[in-house]
Amino acid sequence: MLRPSMYQIIDKHDSYYEFVVAVAQRARDIADAAERDDVMLTEKPVNIAVEEFASGRTKVSDYI
Repeated sequence: MLRPSMYQIIDKHDSYYEFVVAVAQRARDIADAAERDDVMLTEKPVNIAVEEFASGRTKVSDYI
């Protein structure tokens, strides 16, 4: 996926800071799960997390 605009990802009531914190937490969850399950990631956890937020599978409010 190309880099989506921040305005396409976050809701009007979410802040950039909340988004960055949520992406960092989700990326940590992805990395921890990959390590626990002994899975080799082909993409960086941060990129996976941003794609999840952009597609709507994950919401900022789930992590804040």
